[in-house]
Amino acid sequence: MGRIPQVEYDTAPEEIRAAWDEVAKHHSISNMKAAALHSPAATHAILEWYALFDAVKPYLGERLAIVYCHAISRENACKLCWTFMRKDIINGGEDPEALHLDEREADVAELGRQLAADPNRIGDELFGRLRRRFTDRQLVEIVTFGALMVVNNIFNSALQVELDGELDGYELSPEQVAALS
Repeated sequence: MGRIPQVEYDTAPEEIRAAWDEVAKHHSISNMKAAALHSPAATHAILEWYALFDAVKPYLGERLAIVYCHAISRENACKLCWTFMRKDIINGGEDPEALHLDEREADVAELGRQLAADPNRIGDELFGRLRRRFTDRQLVEIVTFGALMVVNNIFNSALQVELDGELDGYELSPEQVAALS
């Protein structure tokens, strides 16, 4: 069980039901969203991830955007986000623990890992390679998208938000996680 209960629509105050209805127009109500809906302002901040996902997809592609989020979530050990990204990678026909990445993709994934581990230590060499591949606007979007993924990781991990049912079968056992380290 998570550290806070998920909002239950039927018993929620009107303000929360209105926020739920607005979110439900565009997204399914996942466990993370049901927890975040205790605060419409927090929910709004968290959902900005989707706007940046749409912004980076034209030049990263959906696959690389997901690989980037997977790298961030894995580095942060966010079980919920890591498992969501694993599911998307597996459903895309790949093994998330044995991805074949070209140099550009590897650099984006490395940026994700570094952003999650310590953004102050993103190396100049890595950033130089990214700078040659992306515009200033794209770099701002990629880094902000990654930062919002970190926010989602922190939210889910700190509040111990439970895995959604749709993730059954995609979760790694503790032994599998340890073997990857």
